[in-house]
Amino acid sequence: MSRFKDYFSTASNDYRRFRPEYPPELFQWLSQQAPAQQRAVDVGCGNGQASVALAVHFDEVIATDASAAQIEQAQAAAGVQYQTSPAESIPAADSSIDLIAVAQAIHWFDHPRFFAEVDRVLKPGGVLAVWGYQLLYTDTDLDAVIEHFHSQVVGPYWPPERALLDNGYSRIAFPWPRLPAPAFRMGARWSFRHLLGYLNTWSAVKQYEKAQGHNPVEKHLDTLLAAWGDPDSAKEIYWPLILYVGKKATPAG
Repeated sequence: MSRFKDYFSTASNDYRRFRPEYPPELFQWLSQQAPAQQRAVDVGCGNGQASVALAVHFDEVIATDASAAQIEQAQAAAGVQYQTSPAESIPAADSSIDLIAVAQAIHWFDHPRFFAEVDRVLKPGGVLAVWGYQLLYTDTDLDAVIEHFHSQVVGPYWPPERALLDNGYSRIAFPWPRLPAPAFRMGARWSFRHLLGYLNTWSAVKQYEKAQGHNPVEKHLDTLLAAWGDPDSAKEIYWPLILYVGKKATPAG
């Protein structure tokens, strides 16, 4: 078994408070692609954001994460069962799952072992949906400042697995052909304080602070504030989603 690298337990509560929400339209569309709406699995569920959204459309959602701290902070919801479990060991019977979802997490997985589990537990015609997001956009001067902070300031402290996300998951050998899908994006209206809380959930920020002994968000606060403007004002922010959706084959005949 590969060694689990837990970058998020120390910020599990902040992760729940400050991360953006996935669009409801995504989950509605995914449920329509599945062969039924009985059982879904959210692998690498983190704070349960996607798990709760899936429960609107599926009778039962099994939500797993390798981090016990994340599971402890997960949002309770009817129909959602949380379990601490690695991605490569899905707690479900063979051919029993309609949809497997992975939100902002697949770059941490052992892909061959995970995809073998996906093939084991999905029903014929079952769906694997994987998505993630990269930098935020505001169409203002803030975007360049965030990109510099991401790539230059804390860039050396991103875990190597993060490169898969930065490359748009284009270097992952997914098991089935990609299905056509609409373009989805997340949107939010945030205060400056919320932006700072979000930046502090980045794994690279935590690793920078551990290595350098000070917080890079605080060190670059003036630059961030100058790009934001009035700290009491709110700003529209969006994140385009990177989305892979594939379907397990149905036996002929």
